[in-house]
Amino acid sequence: MKVHKQFFHYAVVGLASNALGYVIYITLTRLGLEPKLAMSVLYVTGVLQTFVFNKKWSFRFNGAARPALLRYAMLYALGYVFNFLVLMLLVDQIGLPHQWVMGGLVIFMAIFFFIGQKFWVFRQPPVIESRG
Repeated sequence: MKVHKQFFHYAVVGLASNALGYVIYITLTRLGLEPKLAMSVLYVTGVLQTFVFNKKWSFRFNGAARPALLRYAMLYALGYVFNFLVLMLLVDQIGLPHQWVMGGLVIFMAIFFFIGQKFWVFRQPPVIESRG
């Protein structure tokens, strides 16, 4: 599958997941949940459901699911730490509105995660051509 088609599928999965997640994030924080805790709760559920859709639809990965899920979890763990640290720095220390910081993180992390999934999590084995 061509990269632009993969990115389109990835974007559809991500937009749907992140739009719903952002609405739930805003709702949870308005109900009094601390921003980093709200982000943490949503992160785990988002990672699991996007793994399924990205594996099957975006990247059409037919390799072993377990190692891919492990790589996916490692990629998103790195993303989680980055999100958490950016919220601590920009919201807790500098005082920027958490809604804007989280909105910017969604865009940045989407690009980061696409690259990580394309070239690491769901990498396809090289095709060996037979020469006759």
